[in-house]
Amino acid sequence: MPSKLDDLSLKIEAVLFAAGRPMSVHELKEALAADDHRAVQAGLRALADAYGHRQSALEVRRVGDRYALQLKEAWIPTVHAVTPIEMAPRTLRVLTLVAYHQPILQSTLVRMIGESAYEEVQRLRGLNLIRTEPKGSTLELTTTRRFAEYFGLESSQPAEIRRILEGKLGVSPSPAAGPAEPPPAPAPPDPAPPATDRPAPPEPAPPDAAPPSAA
Repeated sequence: MPSKLDDLSLKIEAVLFAAGRPMSVHELKEALAADDHRAVQAGLRALADAYGHRQSALEVRRVGDRYALQLKEAWIPTVHAVTPIEMAPRTLRVLTLVAYHQPILQSTLVRMIGESAYEEVQRLRGLNLIRTEPKGSTLELTTTRRFAEYFGLESSQPAEIRRILEGKLGVSPSPAAGPAEPPPAPAPPDPAPPATDRPAPPEPAPPDAAPPSAA
């Protein structure tokens, strides 16, 4: 049974809740004006242990080198009805990267787009558009059935999603070239009339850059 949380652990809980995103020990130390990062680390461990032993829909989870106060995986479907899907362009781009290259490791995604990947993965996971599974010291990312339903795709299988993206956008990665530049993010569906009366979607934008010509 974990001991009673001290004032610092409760402050860490409050900051993580208010931030709504993963935060590093350094960020927490700065936000709390704490003198020692080791005290923050100890407070985090105590908070995570307390959530691990209490009956709660929340958990403190390590995300790369950051920590987040988030819903447990089992409770995410419960909040769908009250979770609006509003995505900034960079969030939509990260979602497209995951959809195109899945299954993709979070560590690979970080190398591709930088540290912001941690925050975007958490946001997309909260929207139940991607799922995460532990894979060694990182996470493996794939899209969910809700992703396929939201974008009106006929299949939720990774190979089919990649084929659909390539077919719609006219791009095809070179197997020898490693991870390809992802296609532009698909536009979210409009709240339109039934499918039988829906006008044809606009032509998607071409990829950011044409592939280099052969020497």
